[in-house]
Formats: sequence, C-alpha cells, structure tokens
Amino acid sequence: MSSTLKFYRDAHSHDCAYLEGQQAKNLYPDPNQLMSNNLYSHLIQYGFRRSGNQAYRPHCSNCQACIPVRINLQQFKPSRSQRRCLQRNQHLTIKHLPAELNPEHYQLYTRYLSTRHSNGGMDNPTEESYINFLTSHWSETEFIEFRDQSQLVAIAVTDSILQGLSAFYTFFDPDLTQQSLGTYAILQQIMLAQEQDLSWLYLGYWIENCQKMNYKQTFSGLEGYIDQQWKPLKT
Repeated sequence: MSSTLKFYRDAHSHDCAYLEGQQAKNLYPDPNQLMSNNLYSHLIQYGFRRSGNQAYRPHCSNCQACIPVRINLQQFKPSRSQRRCLQRNQHLTIKHLPAELNPEHYQLYTRYLSTRHSNGGMDNPTEESYINFLTSHWSETEFIEFRDQSQLVAIAVTDSILQGLSAFYTFFDPDLTQQSLGTYAILQQIMLAQEQDLSWLYLGYWIENCQKMNYKQTFSGLEGYIDQQWKPLKT
C-alpha cells in the first residue's frame, strides 16, 4: 500500500456489528485525503470496505475474525444448489438503475431490515440514513433491481471498481425466503463481472462463527485476505 497515505484507528472501541459482546475498532484512510473510486479500488485490495462515503477496515488488537473475501471469477463454478437457484428465479426481470432514493426501494429496505435485522442497529431507518449508507459521492454505484412482473423483490447495491465488482449490499422481500434471492443476486453479479471480463467479485467480510455470513463460503473460488495476501479460503 502506498507509503504516502496515512491511516488512523478509532480512539475508542465500539460494539462489534458482527460478534455479540465483542468490542471493535476500525482503521480509516486519512480523512484529509480526497477519496475517489480509483483510490477505493486500491484500498479494497487490502481488505477495506466502504460504508457510505467512508472507507474502513476492522482493526482490532485481540481479534482477527473479520476476513475480507472475494470470489476469483476464473475459479468460480456454480454448485448444483446455485444452478437450481438460477433456474428457480429465471422468470425475474433485471434492470440497472442509478443509485438514488426511490420510495419503492426504500419501502422494501425497511421491510427487509425489520424482519431480517431486527434490533441490529440498522432497523428503523430514515430516508437520509438509507442514502447515506448505500451511496457515496465518489463511488461508481448502481442499484440492480429484480422484479417478478410488476412486484419488486430485491435490490443489489453494486460498486464498480478496477478489475472487479463489489457486492456492497442486497435487500429483498423477506416473504420470499424459498427463492434464495440473496444468493441469486450474487450469482447475477458474478455473471455481470464475467461479462465485463473482470477478475473478482468482492463480498465484504466473512466471520467463521457468524451464522449470517455462512452463505459466502458456499461460493467456489473464494479467497480471503490473510496475513496481508489473498489466498484460497479453505472452509
């Protein structure tokens, strides 16, 4: 990583968003450094992620549970279950839209959080918190919309970066759990990246003991950023 870019860690710990009862700290690039999509494309290769405009990476003194993960698209092959997921959802229509406030999208987001992440710190969002979390003024972000005829069923928030895509966040109709829409959204982002001849799809962080993240290890070609290098993740 460039030696000219300075980094700062949280002065105080905060509740870990992933492991109950744990305290966490993050590492941030110099706030005086003008963030850009090119710089973020560089940072994400070193395990960073964004939340809104802010790039960060977990940096806890006594815990290294958060492992940045990405799918090596040349190594990816869909499993039998994933092929069934594609077939089960082949009737859905897909549309690529600008990353901006849409009341219908926002309503689905609030339903998703109230069902899937109740009391997780993200429920009861406002339109402002919705936009501030999902979008940024410097990223190349789009909302991939999935519909069953006229019914909105899922949104995949996707960042375009150099040599890859980043699956930033997906929310979907909580009443349609049998359709595996989260998995389907990732599969569609994989295919989109492959069509663009890109190398990786970044999936954020994976924690072995966090059940909500188990789905990430079902994708072949998964790599983890461990000991300052990307390597195949054996799970």
